[in-house]
Amino acid sequence: MTTTLSRPARCRRSPRFYRWQRRAKAAGMIAAGLLVLVYTLFPYYWALVSSFRSGVALFSPSLVPSFDLTHYKALLADPVFTGSIVNSLIVAGSTTAISLALATMAAYALGRLSFAGKAAMLLAILMVSIFPQIAVMSGMFELVRWLGLYNRIGALILAYLIFTVPFTVWVLTSFMREFPRELEEAAIMDGCSHWRILTRILLPLMGPALASTGLLSFILAWNEFLFALTFILSDENRTVPVAIGLISGNSRYEYPFGPIMAASIIVTLPLIVLVLIFQRRIVTGLTAGAVKG
Repeated sequence: MTTTLSRPARCRRSPRFYRWQRRAKAAGMIAAGLLVLVYTLFPYYWALVSSFRSGVALFSPSLVPSFDLTHYKALLADPVFTGSIVNSLIVAGSTTAISLALATMAAYALGRLSFAGKAAMLLAILMVSIFPQIAVMSGMFELVRWLGLYNRIGALILAYLIFTVPFTVWVLTSFMREFPRELEEAAIMDGCSHWRILTRILLPLMGPALASTGLLSFILAWNEFLFALTFILSDENRTVPVAIGLISGNSRYEYPFGPIMAASIIVTLPLIVLVLIFQRRIVTGLTAGAVKG
């Protein structure tokens, strides 16, 4: 007497099949991750390799760096380039500090208080951040000239606030909404003012948001090129992106590609280190309020 297996029994797969399936999925994920890493990091690696080469060696297809520090020594000995790094630190640091100070107060009002026109104000802030730089270039140029800030570092700080303040306000407002109302209600019962609630209760809890938005605002100001090229004329007031862009026109370098890559490595390396250090805080700050608008 023969017995026939039911259809589910015939189609049942062995445990070995599922093990191979899991291994294949894991291998596919690893391969995809490696592909993304190569695609993302190879341009930076090629810039690093090119920064160690001089003369006709720049046209060599080899991927092995020669570790020639000629370009790095020349750039670090150049007072214009080192001065541009200092200028960028001043501009980016000042812009970040002012943006965080303004955005913290604005985020408290938009995230914790109720008043007419709050939604319209948030929409206006979002719209300002969407505008391209070239759209406000002429108006900002007239404002900078009217204030007497042309060819001064203050012009860049004022101009950079246009795109750093809306960004920081939007992110900090989302983060501010996540705090429980009980904290604020208990403080009001104790007689605290709104300023005291912000500075003594909520501000100490905003460490991740302040770190993430501050770092991203610093990077935005550090990498900005268009305003820095338009509002600054003299070498002593230029920032790093413009200084790198002008290396190609420098007659001292026969092949400027190598010095440009070396300058890019010098400028980018501190930012990479900061991002790696604060990457968890960046994710925490950006995802705050993602579920609750």
